[in-house]
Amino acid sequence: MDGAILAEHAEYVVYAIHKILDQYKVSYDARTREGAAASSGSLPKNVILVGHSMGGFVARAAVVHPHLRKSAVQTVLTLSTPHQSPPVALQPSLGHYFARVNSEWREAYKAQTTNTGRFVSSPALSDVVVVSISGAYNDYQVRSKLASLDNIVPPTHGFMISSTAMRNVWLSMEHQAIMWCNQLVVQVSHTLLSLIDVRNGQPLPDSRKRLEVFARMLRSGISHNFNRMMQLPSSVAAGSQMHRLVTCPQNIHWNDEGLDRDLYIPINEVTVLAMDGRRRWLDIKQLGSNGKSHFVLVTNLEPCSGIRLHLWPEKGNLASSLPLNDRVMEVTSKMMRIPSGPAPRQPEPGSQTEQPPPSAVFWLGPEDMHGFRFLTISVAPRPTVSGRPPPAASMAVGQFFNPEEGNKDLSPWFMLQSTYSQKELLLEEAHPLAVKLSFSISSGLLPVTLSMNTVGCGIKNSGLPEEEAGDLESSRLCKLRCFPPVALAWDNISGLHIYPNLNSETIFVDSSPAQWSSTQQSDKTIVLLLVDPHCSYKSSISISVSAAASRLLLMYSSKIVGFSIAVVFFALMQQAYSWDRNLHIPSMLTAVESNLTLMSHFFPLAVLPIFFAFIFSFFMSQPFPPFASFTSISLICYIFANGLVAILILISHLVFFVAAVTHIFIKARWQMWEYNAQLIFLQRFFNRSSSFFSLKVVRALRANPVLVTFFIAMVFACLVHPAFGLLILLLAHFFCCHNALCSSFLTASCRGHEQNNETVDCNGDHYKVSERQTYNFDGSFNRTFPSEDNSNNPDLSKSFGEAQLDVFHHRHGLLILHLLATMMFAPSVVAWFQRLAMGESLPWLLDSVLVIGVILHGICNSKPEFNSFLLSIPGVPFRHVRLYVVYLIAGYWAYFSGLALAPDRAFYAMASVGGISFILRMIHRRIGETKEVTYGSRKHSHRH
Repeated sequence: MDGAILAEHAEYVVYAIHKILDQYKVSYDARTREGAAASSGSLPKNVILVGHSMGGFVARAAVVHPHLRKSAVQTVLTLSTPHQSPPVALQPSLGHYFARVNSEWREAYKAQTTNTGRFVSSPALSDVVVVSISGAYNDYQVRSKLASLDNIVPPTHGFMISSTAMRNVWLSMEHQAIMWCNQLVVQVSHTLLSLIDVRNGQPLPDSRKRLEVFARMLRSGISHNFNRMMQLPSSVAAGSQMHRLVTCPQNIHWNDEGLDRDLYIPINEVTVLAMDGRRRWLDIKQLGSNGKSHFVLVTNLEPCSGIRLHLWPEKGNLASSLPLNDRVMEVTSKMMRIPSGPAPRQPEPGSQTEQPPPSAVFWLGPEDMHGFRFLTISVAPRPTVSGRPPPAASMAVGQFFNPEEGNKDLSPWFMLQSTYSQKELLLEEAHPLAVKLSFSISSGLLPVTLSMNTVGCGIKNSGLPEEEAGDLESSRLCKLRCFPPVALAWDNISGLHIYPNLNSETIFVDSSPAQWSSTQQSDKTIVLLLVDPHCSYKSSISISVSAAASRLLLMYSSKIVGFSIAVVFFALMQQAYSWDRNLHIPSMLTAVESNLTLMSHFFPLAVLPIFFAFIFSFFMSQPFPPFASFTSISLICYIFANGLVAILILISHLVFFVAAVTHIFIKARWQMWEYNAQLIFLQRFFNRSSSFFSLKVVRALRANPVLVTFFIAMVFACLVHPAFGLLILLLAHFFCCHNALCSSFLTASCRGHEQNNETVDCNGDHYKVSERQTYNFDGSFNRTFPSEDNSNNPDLSKSFGEAQLDVFHHRHGLLILHLLATMMFAPSVVAWFQRLAMGESLPWLLDSVLVIGVILHGICNSKPEFNSFLLSIPGVPFRHVRLYVVYLIAGYWAYFSGLALAPDRAFYAMASVGGISFILRMIHRRIGETKEVTYGSRKHSHRH
C-alpha cells in the first residue's frame, strides 16, 4: 500500500518481460546455429500477464510504462484487483499513482488525432485485452466495485466478471482463496490455454478473438439471459458475443420411433420424472394465451445427451419431414447451467426418495417463440446417456406463465420491519415456476435471510391416524414430488449469485448503492426464485442488524475515514470561532458534541454537503446515486465518524490526565523529600554543563524550540519517511499539551490552598502563594511572579489557569488532527519497515510536500492567538482573517473526499490550511505587530 513500491514493482515487471522475451531470442539463436530453427516455430513477441490483488494493478502499470517494448503485453488477467482506486485510499501518492495510471489507460485507448481532427494513428492499446475477476461478497478487501473496469477499459477490450457468475465456479471466495480455489484455477487455466493458436503456438493476435475466448470460457450465459428474464438493462460487454444458437453434436443421435410415442401436453405445465425416450409437444399458441407468453424449464438432465428442445412452425416429424426440417430450430443451446446442490441419497439403484436438484434452467420469451407454433421437449431413453449409467433420479419441470403474476415488490418499510420481526410470504399451489422478489433496499446494505419451507403438494392427510405422522408422511411425499428451490440474486455491479437447494440462506450481493458514483439500479436487489409450481411454500424473510452493520463498515470504511477528518476540522472550527468571540476555547469533546446539534450545526455540516454533491452531479452530467440510500448511509457514516473521533479524544484525554497527575505527584514528592540533595546535584550538573550551554549555537536552539521542531520534522519527512516527520510534530503537541495541563493543575491547586489560607510549597521552596509555577518543555518547573500592580488580584491565578486550559484544548485539537494524518501513513510505514533490508529510497515528493504543509499548520498555529489575524494591507478589502472559515472549507473538502471514497484527498486540505497559516504568519510578522496584537476584539498579553 505504497505508491513508490508499486512503481518499483512495475519497473521490475517491465525488466522481467524483456528478460523473458530475450531468453526466447537467445534460445532461438542457439537453435538456428544448430539448424533446428525452421521446425521450432516463430519467435514469441508478447507475454500474458496474470496478477492478483495489487499485482494486477502493477501489471496494468507495466503495460503503460514508457520503457516497455511495443506490443510486449497484449493480454492481462487480474484476480481480485482494485482497478478503480486502492481499497482504502490513505496515502496521497498512492491515490495519485492510481489516478495517473488509469488516466494513461484512458488516453491510450483513444485514437491519435491532430488539432484539426485528422486521424494520425490507432490507439496505443488497441491490441490489449483486460479481464478482471472479482471474488464477490466474500472478498472483504477488494469489493466488486473496485475491481470494475468501467471508464478505464472500453467494453470492446475487456470486462469484469464475478467468480459467482463464472462457468463451472459459481462460488464467492475470500481475497487469498481466489488464488488456489480449484474450480477457478482449472477454469482460468483452460481459458489461458484456449488463447493459443494451435497452428503456430502463439497467442491469438486479434483482440476480438481473444475477448471472445474469455467470454466463452468464463461467462456462463446466465448473466445476459437473466437480464432478459428480468427485463433489466443488459450489462454484458459489447465485445462479447451473445449465447449463439448452435445445434447439438452430430454424434448424439436418438432413434425416432414415430408419433405413437409422442405426448401432447394440454396444460401449461409439463413434468418429466424419468428418462422415457418420449417427446412432449406443447402448443405455443394455446398454452401461451392469456398473457402466459413466457416459458421456463428447470431440469437436471444433460443438454443434448439427456434432453433436447426444438421450435416448430407446425407439427411434424424430424425423421420423415425433411422439407420441414430446415424450418425447425433447435434451442437446446439456450439452456443455462446452474450449480446444483448434492443429489439425494438413493437406498438402491434406480429408486427415488427425493426430487433431485435442478442443474440447468431454460427460458424463452415471446420474441424467441415468434413465428413458431409448437415447442417440443425430447427426453433421451435410459440406455443412451453417453454410455454411462443413468442417474438415479431425473427431473424436468416446465411451465408457460405470466411474469407479472410472480412479481412481488418488497417495500422499504417491509424490509425495515423484518429487522426486528420475521416476515412471511405464502406461495399457494399452482403459482408461477419463476417468482421475482424485488427488494427495494439492496441486500448489499441489508443482507436478507431467506428460508423456504414446503407446506403442501396437493396431498391430503385426512386418512392418517395421527396428525404428526401425517405431517411426516406428507413431508416425505412432498420431497418426492417437489424439486429443491433455487435462488438467483442479481446485482447491477457484481452480477449473479446463485443459491442452490435453498432452505435457509443469507442473500448477499456485493453492491454499494451509497457511493457517489453508484447508479439508480444499484439501489435494489432482484431475487428470482425457481420453485416447483405443484407445491406450496411458506417463505420467511428476516434481516440481521449485526450483519448489516458489518457490511456497512466493510463497504464504507473509506467514507468513515474521510468523515472523521471532516469532524476534526469542524471541531477546530468551533474552537477558533469561540476564541474569536472572546469565549473560552471548548474542549475537543465538547466541540464534537456541538457538531451533532440538529439545526445549528448538524444540518449545515452534515446534510448540506450531500445536497451539494447532488448539485455537482447535475452540473457535471454524472448519474445520480440513489437518493434515499446515499443520504441515509452517508449520515450514518458521519455519526459513526463522530463516535470514533470522540473515542479517540477520550483515550487521549485519559493519557494526558494520567501523565499530568503522575508527573506532578512525582515532582512534588521529589522536591519535598530530597530538596537539599537535589540542589547539590543540580548545582554540580549545571557547573559541568555550563560550558556546553554557553555555546552560541546551543543558546540559539534553546531560544527557538519551534524552529528546531520544524527543521527536524522536515528532515525526517523529506529524507526518511513522511510519517516520521509527523511523529516529531506529534511529540511537540504532546509536550505542549502536557505543559499546559500541568500548569493548569498546579495553578488550581495553589489557588485552592490560597483560599484555605495554607502555606504550600508550589515551587519546591515552601511554595509562596504569590509565586506561580509553569512547566517547561523539558519537564522542569520555573517561578514566575505577577506584576506588582496585579499582586493583590484574587482572580489572577484563575485567569492563568484558564489561559493554560485554553492552550491545552487548542493544541489537543491540532494533535487529534495530525494524529489522524499520521495514522493514514500506517500501511506505508509497515511496507517501509519490511523493505529496510532491500535498500532505501527517498519518499515521493508529493507526500513530503503535503506533510510539510501539515507540519507548518502545527507550527504556525501553535498558539490560540493565531486563530484570527488583523491585517492592514493596502488594497485588501477585509482586515480580519478568520481561521474558522478556513477550517470550515477544509472540513467540507474532507467531507466530499469521504463521499468520493478517497480520504487521501483530505490531505490536500490539511496541507492547504498549513500553507495559509504560514502565509498569514509571514504577513503578520512583516506588519510588525509583535508586542501586543489585537485578535478580533480580544487583547491578549504575551507575558504568559
